[in-house]
Amino acid sequence: MVRTWLQPNRRAVLFGMLLPTAPAVIGLLWALGIFPQGSWPIFQVLGVMLLVLTVPILILLGFQFWLPRIGYRAGYVVFNVHSGRLIRVPVDVVEGFLLGQGPAMLPSERLRQTETTTVVVRLSEKAEEWSRVEVNSRLASWCDSYISIRGTWCEPLDVGVVKRLNRLLAEAKRELAAASGGGQAE
Repeated sequence: MVRTWLQPNRRAVLFGMLLPTAPAVIGLLWALGIFPQGSWPIFQVLGVMLLVLTVPILILLGFQFWLPRIGYRAGYVVFNVHSGRLIRVPVDVVEGFLLGQGPAMLPSERLRQTETTTVVVRLSEKAEEWSRVEVNSRLASWCDSYISIRGTWCEPLDVGVVKRLNRLLAEAKRELAAASGGGQAE
């Protein structure tokens, strides 16, 4: 099980669930023959089709509601910054978290220049395999051993959140060092 270190922006996920929820409810009512009263079989078929199209979207969004943007599991810091794929980075590669600023990457042309707070993750330059990883550019950027996670798509960011992330990282490194019988890791 992945321990949550940084939550996703649950308000944004819930907002994203609004659009597919309406056709899902209509599809359910039609499939059950509840609306319109005494509906024709064509409405039931259309209702099932609406359910088949919308329920998987709602399920995927439901997973996004609970998956952490950053988490920890068994010696790995887990990043949810690639659509549908969690990226597991060994905890010893992660050096720390910083507060930053970057483009929000919002879809509207009017909001294109908007900036947002980011969490910047510093990775060890010695771990060259982690210097650049393909991610969803709306969620984050990953380049030159730095990951910038956009605040638009995670819980509100401030200095307290970054301090908590660094504390959790230090605890994870100490746990890993104790489990392997080594000394203190920083």
